[in-house]
This record gives sequence, C-alpha cells and structure tokens, in this order.
Amino acid sequence: MALQDFLDESRRLVDATLDRWLPAADAEPRRLNEAARYALFAGGKRLRPAVARAACRALGGSDEDVLPACCALELVHTYSLIHDDLPAVDDDDLRRGQPTCHVRFGEATAILAGDALQTEAFRILAEHTPRPELVADLVTELARAAGIEGMVGGEVADLEAEGQTPDRDRVEFIHNRKTAALFGAAATMGGIVAGASQQAREALRRYGRSMGLAFQIVDDVLDETGDAATLGKSPGKDRRARKMTYPAVAGIDASRQAARELAARAAEALAVLEPGGGIEELTGIAEYVVSRAQ
Repeated sequence: MALQDFLDESRRLVDATLDRWLPAADAEPRRLNEAARYALFAGGKRLRPAVARAACRALGGSDEDVLPACCALELVHTYSLIHDDLPAVDDDDLRRGQPTCHVRFGEATAILAGDALQTEAFRILAEHTPRPELVADLVTELARAAGIEGMVGGEVADLEAEGQTPDRDRVEFIHNRKTAALFGAAATMGGIVAGASQQAREALRRYGRSMGLAFQIVDDVLDETGDAATLGKSPGKDRRARKMTYPAVAGIDASRQAARELAARAAEALAVLEPGGGIEELTGIAEYVVSRAQ
C-alpha cells in the first residue's frame, strides 16, 4: 500500500472509531461535547495513530486490536493542542486551520474539553482493548509519555526556556519530552498490542523517539519558513516568543540535516524486526516527516 493511502486509511479508521466511541455532540453537557469534538475533528494528520497501526502491522497484529491505542493517542495529542494554545501557555488563535478551541468556546470550556479528551483516552484503552491483560502496559506507556517524564514536563521546560540563550542540549531535552516521547509511545503501544518481545518494544521505542524528534525539528523549521495556509496555525510565533528551537540553535539548513539524520536513525532501529508490511510503512512515515521541510 502506498504511504499516502495508508495514512488516509488510518485517518478514516481512527475518525470513524472515535466518532462511535465518544459521546455525541448533542449529549449533555452539550457545550463540553461540542468543544471536544470541534477540536478533535478539525482535521490533522493522525500521525501518531498511524505510527501505532504501522508498528502493530509490522509484527502481525490487526487493525481491530490496535484501534483503541490509536484513538487514545489521538485524544491525548488533541488535548495537548487545546491546552498548548491557551493564553497562559502559547496563546494562539489558529489551530488546524480554524479558530482555536478557547477562541471558539471560551477559555474555561476549552480547558475542560482538554481534560475530557485526556480522560476519555484512558477510558477507551480500558474498555475497548481486546485483550484485557494488555491494558496495564498500554496505560503505563501512554501515561509515562504524556506526563511529567514526557509531554507535560517538556511543555514546562519549553515555557521556562523562553527568552533564554539557545542551547542544543536544552532544546533536545524539551523536544524529547514534549514531542518525541508520545511518538515513542505510539510505536511501542502498537508493538505491545501485537505481542512484541521486550527487544522489539525497545526497537520500536527508539524508532518512535528518533522519528518524533525529527518531526519536532521539522516543525521548528516550518514555523520559520511556512505560512498559515499550509501550517494550519500561526507561523513565526516561536521566534516572536523567543522559543528554544533547533533553528535558533543551528540555523535552518543544519536543522534540516539533523532531521534527515534522525529519520535514518529511526529506520536503523527497525533492523531487529522481521521484514513485513509495516516495516516499509514505518520507514515511509519517517521519510515523510522529513520531506515536509525540504
């Protein structure tokens, strides 16, 4: 299957499943459900679910088995975007090509919509994972990547670094937690569902973290070089906020090269896995991530 077809199919599967498993927009409390769905179904690449699905397929697992993990990953990611856009954090008014959740529904409702999506992620893992004995591993993987050691901790470090002198080690500390950790969890969760050995889980985690770091470097580059129409969010905000980014440390060209090297490292991590359909999809995703900034 061509990579774009795989990504499109993954997005359709995840969106249809989320629509089925989440409360309807007109369910009470209606405004909360409207806000949560507004942010969730605004578009987006669904790249983290695609990584989980590809990792599962690489080890012989099925879409039915991995869809709860895919949905949980997207819920956590979207919650993080809602909160990231808030006035107290990055204060953005555009996301996925439309007004941000707090602009459309108000700050209080947006905060609660993010809270709701985060908790729904863990409900879906608990209720819909076909093999209940895997739930604890999946919950632990996602919670660790999303919490203090991962995404939330990275967000705090990002805020604390604003206005500071750019430093490569500090940038990597932030990006490894804020972005790469969740991609690492996505690949690992796909492997867990498919019955991966500990060696295979670690290989998938290395793949996801390398690819995720490349993804964030590319995002840093696109913030400097892209426009609102192609990005779906406000460009140039990192520089205006004096964010700690790769281009601020190394420049655009060196950042692109770093992303290419990380994509190659991600592909190398997969060498311990048996060849299969998902291997090519995982490699293709890493190449796709880098190609956005070329």
